Amino acid sequence: MSRYNNNIFSSKFILDTEIKRQYYISLINPEIPRQSDDIYVVSTVNDRLDLLAFKYYQNSTYWWIIAAANPELRSDSLNLNIGTQVRIPKNFQSVILLLQEQLKSR
Repeated sequence: MSRYNNNIFSSKFILDTEIKRQYYISLINPEIPRQSDDIYVVSTVNDRLDLLAFKYYQNSTYWWIIAAANPELRSDSLNLNIGTQVRIPKNFQSVILLLQEQLKSR
């Protein structure tokens, strides 16, 4: 049975994968402190994180800032359920600087 010790069904592999996933999530999803000037919207039909990023930041590639500010959202999709309240950090430049500082300190 040793041939099965190193495959995806072993508990060690699952644990190692989960640790790596959590580390990766912490790298790409910095904790974004709430600010008094944050924008709150309720999603409507066809709202997506990348479209909100384009609307508020003029750059759709900053969708991850909105995703990181809302960790309760689905992590596997840019789509939003209708009626979901979404926090949009107004000062996205400070979020980018925060992430750069976090990456330097690792």
